[in-house]
Order: sequence, then C-alpha cells, then structure tokens
Amino acid sequence: MGALGGVLIAGTVAYRAVGLGLFDAFYQTLITISTVGFAEVGDDPGTAYRAVTVAVIVVGVGLALYTLGLFFEALMEGRIGEHVGRTRLQNALDQLQGHIILCGWGRVGQSIYATLRTEGADVVVVDRRPEAAEEITGLVVVGEATDDAVLRRAGVERARGLVTALDSDADNMYVTLSGRSMNPSIVIVTRATTTSAVPKLLQAGADTVVNPHEIGGTRMASFMTQPNVADFIGEAMHDERFEVQLREFEISRGSRLDGSTIVDSGIKHATGVTVLAIKRPDGSFLHHPRAETTLDVGDVPIVLGTSEQHRTLRKWLDAPR
Repeated sequence: MGALGGVLIAGTVAYRAVGLGLFDAFYQTLITISTVGFAEVGDDPGTAYRAVTVAVIVVGVGLALYTLGLFFEALMEGRIGEHVGRTRLQNALDQLQGHIILCGWGRVGQSIYATLRTEGADVVVVDRRPEAAEEITGLVVVGEATDDAVLRRAGVERARGLVTALDSDADNMYVTLSGRSMNPSIVIVTRATTTSAVPKLLQAGADTVVNPHEIGGTRMASFMTQPNVADFIGEAMHDERFEVQLREFEISRGSRLDGSTIVDSGIKHATGVTVLAIKRPDGSFLHHPRAETTLDVGDVPIVLGTSEQHRTLRKWLDAPR
C-alpha cells in the first residue's frame, strides 16, 4: 500500500512537470494505474507526457494488481482479521497500568491465574504456545518470556507484579533478571524447581521464590497430621465463599493507623477485624501483636475477618482521620 501510494504521488508530480494541473495530474495517474484509462487529459499530449504515462503503466499497473491480489488473499485467509485482533490486543496492553504479568501457562500457571483473577487483578499471560491464547479469555502475549521484546509488549515497565512459573530454573532466572532491569520497582515472585536454585533466584532480583513441590509436600503432610487446621487455612486463604478470610494491607504515610497503637486506632471496634500479625519493613514478623503495639509506615498488618468486615475496613482506611 505504501509503494502504491508512492507511485500515485510520483505520477502526479511527473504529470505536473509536463504541464497538467494538480487535479488533472492526480486524475490521469489514478485512471492509468487502475487500468480504467478513459482518455488522456490535456489538449495536446506530447512525447514527455506519453513517456510519463508509459512509466506509470509499467510500474503502477503491475504494483496495483499485485497489491489487490495480496489484499484479497489476506482477506480470504483471515489474515486481516488476525491483524486487527493483534492491533486491538496491543492497544489494550498499552492502556494497562499496575497489572500482573504471568509467564508460563502450565498447571502451576493456570492455578496462579485463577487465584489472581479471583482477587480481581488484571493479568497478562505470556506463553510461547499459540494454544494458550485459545484457552484464556483474558489478555495473552504469545512469545518467549525470555525475550525482552515480549516482556515489553506485555507492559513490564508499567506492571506492578511479575510471576515467573516456567518449567526451567534457568528460564525463570533469565526472566527475573530482565524484569528487574526493565522495572526496578516491580514485585517479582519466581518459581523454583530445585532447592539449590532458590538463593540464585533471590540474587537475580526475585522478591519471593516459591518451590511448589515443597509447599505441596508440606500441605499434604499437614492434612495427615492436622487435617482440620489445614482445611480451615486453605479455605480462609482461597475460598471466597468462606465467611472468615485472611487479608493484608500496607500502612501508608498519612493513614489513620500511622503512629497509632492497635487499641488507640479503634480498628477492632470500627471494623471488627482482628490483627493476627504484623510484617515489619525489614521483613520480620510480629506474631500475636499486643493492643499497645504501635503501627508505623510500611507495616503490613495481617487481619482476620468476614467479607463484610474486610469491606468495612477498606472504607474505614480510605476515610479521613
């Protein structure tokens, strides 16, 4: 199409050079390359005029027929629809802010995706298999996650989280390094298939490294020794239908909890939730905090409550002091 437009412009300029007006020059070029050819425009076409016409016929007509052939071929094979779909997908990806990128659509990745979607997060899946795009109703980027260009298409610079759930520790490490270099503030959770890979992935820039085999083994053992406790924790963490749930939130500067003790803040009286633990900015946990425990900026209280109490908590935190 660009080449055809170039011929149209070049023909118009050439006809202008041999004496035609602007519109007549455009008109003569158009009827020539379209093979319509009503008649030559102008009172007395000369040799130069006809030389331009010959050039336009030789170059323009062949190019026009070739372009139309490609267009109808693409139309019949569905390429235009695919191109429009890719354009719409990229437009949607370009508008995302604060989303989570999930690399890997295996069994682990599918479980992660389901949980993230349940929590209401915007998720972009990256997988090298085209079949993944057919299995997922959400946003999918088909390509190698280890390719920086693919991560950029997924919007890694604007994402708030990156989850690497690939089968290879080497691939997960490479994606972790790339993600950290392109977005230093992004939160990276990485899968590890071997225990020895955990410190290396942390050194590569991962915030958290998870070994699904160890977690699965521990959970299976807990079902054998303390089945009711394990069942309760599992439902409290993942089942939206469960009445009591565990949630977390971070105390920001200016929050009504900043600099206040648990009892003085009135969080229990106002919302009904119970503060079970507090994660400090240095990564340490304060378990079973006392009522006199002071809350500061960067602390992350982990609270237990019903769905309604958690909704009340969000409104209470957003309200002015």
